[in-house]
Amino acid sequence: MKTGNQVALVLGSIKGIGKGIGLALAKEGINVALNYFDREDMLDEMKHDFSAFGSRYLITRTDLLKTDEIQGLVDNVIKHFGRLDILINNIERGGWPVVHGPYTCEQWDLEISTTLRAKQWVFECSLPYLKASGDGIVINISSIAGIVGRSGPVSYIFNEGYSAANRGISLLTETWARIGAPEVRVIEIMTGIIETRHGEKTRGWGLLTDVQKEAIIDHTLVKRTGTIDDVVKAVCFLIKDAPFITGSVLRIDGGYVLGGEKVSPMPKGVL
Repeated sequence: MKTGNQVALVLGSIKGIGKGIGLALAKEGINVALNYFDREDMLDEMKHDFSAFGSRYLITRTDLLKTDEIQGLVDNVIKHFGRLDILINNIERGGWPVVHGPYTCEQWDLEISTTLRAKQWVFECSLPYLKASGDGIVINISSIAGIVGRSGPVSYIFNEGYSAANRGISLLTETWARIGAPEVRVIEIMTGIIETRHGEKTRGWGLLTDVQKEAIIDHTLVKRTGTIDDVVKAVCFLIKDAPFITGSVLRIDGGYVLGGEKVSPMPKGVL
């Protein structure tokens, strides 16, 4: 995709990964519609950070748990910019065991509705416009929780409902790739422990003991957590330089999923 006149809808863009993606796309000359719902305390900072882009950005506030409001969000983007080429499906809610403790029905429903259901409705409302662009792309942001669940060093971070929702995102990615083809590519970025998502800049990370943190780092092949920039670079690559990739999962976890399993030295054999 040659960037310049496209329009991107970025969900969860008031902070962290979503905001980083929005800023990067705007720097590429892409018009960005930035949706948020909570964290009003960060709105002024968000407006300041995007002010340099003049009329090429739009900030909207929509509760994506209210599915009957999602079409209005997409309509607002089309009314303002006239098109939609890129959907960054970055919305989630995860309950940390170390923060929330045992599940309640309310917490379970919140995680499933936010992490999984909202993505489905935004995709459905956006699809006609993405297809009309002729070169559309959807990037679903998910978590390795969909692979590892509540196990190992991340047992204090990932709950079962959040993990189940993230496994579901992989199925949606494959199904949507079939539905969108050939005009729309659909790709999943599966994140590991990122600084603002389960990492050092979150409340839950601060509740872990030093031993628990070290166990997570030790289980990660590159021996660190991820940064917003790690995710942003992958998003820009998929948009600009990966026209033959669709229906796939790009895992950005520093090798956490593979970590913990050592490779034994090659034996001499008997022949």
